[in-house]
Amino acid sequence: MTCLADLAPLLRRRGPWCTAYVDAGAGTVERMEAADAAPGNIRDALAGQGAARTDVDALVEVLQPAAGEPQPVSRFAVVSHGQVDVNEILPGPPVIAEQVTAGVIPDLLPLALHQPDDYPYVVAEVGRQDAEIRLHRAGRSLAGHAKDAVRTEEVKGSGENVSKHPGGGWAQYSYQHRTEEVWRQNATEVAARLDALARESGARIVILAGDVKARELVAGALAEETRAKLRTVDLHSRTGGADPDALDAEVAVIVAREWAEDDEALVNRLAEEQGQAAPLCVTGLGSVVHALQQAQVDTLILGDEALRERRVLALDAEPWIASTEAESSGAGVLGEAPAPAALLRAAVLTDAGVAMLPGAEMPGGVEIAALLRWPVGPPTPAEPAA
Repeated sequence: MTCLADLAPLLRRRGPWCTAYVDAGAGTVERMEAADAAPGNIRDALAGQGAARTDVDALVEVLQPAAGEPQPVSRFAVVSHGQVDVNEILPGPPVIAEQVTAGVIPDLLPLALHQPDDYPYVVAEVGRQDAEIRLHRAGRSLAGHAKDAVRTEEVKGSGENVSKHPGGGWAQYSYQHRTEEVWRQNATEVAARLDALARESGARIVILAGDVKARELVAGALAEETRAKLRTVDLHSRTGGADPDALDAEVAVIVAREWAEDDEALVNRLAEEQGQAAPLCVTGLGSVVHALQQAQVDTLILGDEALRERRVLALDAEPWIASTEAESSGAGVLGEAPAPAALLRAAVLTDAGVAMLPGAEMPGGVEIAALLRWPVGPPTPAEPAA
C-alpha cells in the first residue's frame, strides 16, 4: 500500500499529469459492462481537459478491472509523459465519486481519502521456538489481514529442549532450567527483531499474539519505546485447529479503536492550541498555505469535503505552493491546481504529516488547519509615521 510520503520524488517532477480513481471491481455483469464503456469515457473526459494522447493511451491501458483481487476493489493511477508512475490497487469500493483528471500536478486527494493517513502497525505471532512478524500499513477500509502485510519476517529460534523433560529429580530440574533458558534466548531474538521493525517503520502500535509464555517473555525483552506501543491478543492462531480469521478480526478491532483515539487526540490538541497566546496551529486556507511555504507545518489537517472548489498555485520548487504569483519566491509557477491537491503535495514535499478527518470532527467548523513545528510569531509592529 503506497504511503503519501513515498511519492515525494514523483511530486518534484514536472508533468503534465493524468490521475484516475475508479472502481476496479470484476466478475459481475454490471462491472463488465462498465469496463467495456470505460475506454471511451476516459478518452472523452481527458480530451476535454487537454491531456496528451500518450498519457490518455497509458491510462486507458492500466485502468482494467482487477481480476483475481478480493472484491470489492478500487484503483488509483497516475500517468505522465506516457508512463504509468502509480498503479495502486486499493481494497474496498471507491470512497468518493470516480474521477479522471488532467492537471499540472498529480491529484492525491482520492488516495488520501481512501487511506486517510499512513497507519503502520506490527503484528507478531509468537511461539516458544519461532515467530512470524508482519508489518501492515492500514487504510481505514482494511486492517489486520495477514495476507495484506507489506512485510513478513519469520524468526526461527532454537528448538533445543522446547518441551519440559517428563522425568523427576535433579535431571528434571536441570533440563527444565535449560529449556527455559532456550525460551528466553528465542524471545530475546524475537524482541530484537520487533524493536527494529517498529523503529524503522514508525509503527503506531505493536500487537502481540501467540503462546502465553512466549508472549510474556517477548514483552519483557522489548525496548521501552516498543513496550509503550504494545497491545496483546489472547489468541494463538498458529496452533492446530485454530481459526485463522480470529486474529485478523481482533487486530481489526484494535487498529480501529486506536486510530479513532488518535484522531480524537489530534482534534483535542488542535482545540487546545487555538486557545493559546502563541498557538502551535493555524486555520484557514491562506494561513495554512503561508505555513507550508515556511516548511512550518508538522501535520496538515483537512476536512474530507474541504476546499473542493478552491484553487491555488502549484510551484516547481520551494516553497511549492502559493496563493498568488507574488508569493512564489522566485519559483516557477506550474499553474493553478485544486487546493486539496496542491496542499497535499506541499505537505508531502515538506515532510509534514497528513490527517484527513470527517468535516463534523473538525473543531469550530474549520475546513483546514495545521499543527506547527514552531509557533507563529507576534504581528510585526507598523512603522511609526514620519
